Amino acid sequence: MTGEHKVYKGGCICGAVSYQVVGKPVRNAYCHCTLCQRLNGSAFIHTIHYPAAAFMWTHGELQQDVIETYSTNSKPWKIRSCCIKCGCCVSSHNTKTDRISVWGAQLERDEHGRIKEWEDLKPKAHIFYGTRMLDVHDSLLKWEGYDGESERLG
Repeated sequence: MTGEHKVYKGGCICGAVSYQVVGKPVRNAYCHCTLCQRLNGSAFIHTIHYPAAAFMWTHGELQQDVIETYSTNSKPWKIRSCCIKCGCCVSSHNTKTDRISVWGAQLERDEHGRIKEWEDLKPKAHIFYGTRMLDVHDSLLKWEGYDGESERLG
């Protein structure tokens, strides 16, 4: 199956919320923005962006029974969806670009704990690296904002 038609599955830690995305990501990077840092309590996250049309909820329950949405005052156009049961934030819908972001750590794993289809989904850059909490010494390009759309930092 080509990357254009592959299905990638993910969801929250308790399993109440699940989704799938189809095709190649628009962007897959390590994000160092302060919003992602605060949202996840981490120095950076593995974010994967798709056109909204490539995303679909797959859990059996009604949306209002398992998902709560919210946005921040600083970026009200980004609507985040969280599991009501475990609190895990599983996606973000950017209404300005009509893209959905999911996080690599929540994708389906193989029997060894590795993310399935890693070669298709692995990060290709560091974004919002100017607000990093720590330096990352790898071969990926570092960008002030989005990769290819902002100043390259390294």
